[in-house]
Amino acid sequence: MTSPKTLLSAWNLRPRKRLGQNFLSDPSTAKMIVSRSNITSDDVILEIGAGLGALTIPLAMTAKKVYAVEKDPELLKLLNTELLTHHLSNVVLIQKDILSLDLSGIFKSEGQKLFVAGNLPYNISSQILVQLIKHRNYVTRAVLMFQKELASRLISKPSCKDYGRLSVMLQYCADLKSLAHIKATMFFPTPKVDSEILEITFKDRSGDSVSDEIFLFKVIKASFGRRRKTLRNSLAGSELQINAKTAETALEQSDIDPQRRAETLTVTEFVCLSNNLQGILTDKKPS
Repeated sequence: MTSPKTLLSAWNLRPRKRLGQNFLSDPSTAKMIVSRSNITSDDVILEIGAGLGALTIPLAMTAKKVYAVEKDPELLKLLNTELLTHHLSNVVLIQKDILSLDLSGIFKSEGQKLFVAGNLPYNISSQILVQLIKHRNYVTRAVLMFQKELASRLISKPSCKDYGRLSVMLQYCADLKSLAHIKATMFFPTPKVDSEILEITFKDRSGDSVSDEIFLFKVIKASFGRRRKTLRNSLAGSELQINAKTAETALEQSDIDPQRRAETLTVTEFVCLSNNLQGILTDKKPS
């Protein structure tokens, strides 16, 4: 593996900070990530942020096929040359913003669910996660690299300061596991923080007990909208457009003290609250 600094210099390119470009520079780390991901020769990979191919190449050597998504057209030219050098023909390069990519199209083309991998651009990591949650019908697992601070938030448990909206949304629909910690010195340019690799295994939707998932996510967002407020006040002052009495009734029906705060609720309690609140609002609608 040629160092990112050398490759970029040879192509007269520089990392683009606005695109969150920090390139993995240690080949053993890339191989470790692929190994711990338990990827098989039957897997079809969607790689987010292919960059210079540090992960793309070992992924392609292991999996059936890799769809490598990269927004920067200059990097794609470089990556295409690297793939030719390694005689890899099972990689499809896609120049696209991952947030606008149609996962259903790839799913239909392949006839199987995708395995998502990638060193996520730090500036849009949260947005990418929300997209994956919404489109998880097309995904089995994801092994993704996050800033350590965000990874800690995602796996955080109730009553911890890091526990928040994304923690609940992701833990509602997936099981999470930390695979490795990566030092900042393993990247070029060197970021200010370390990274962490998380394995995200999406649950079967048939196991969901929420009556309306979109409404659940609105309730979660509203609950964390004003973290210092009680749940009663957070819900009442949110885009749900409900009054304090309705919020209190839904909370009491869910056996949740209205004076509690959002960060103390478990995923199960959020599901219960969402179902009860939706029931109340449905009953209030004119027949």
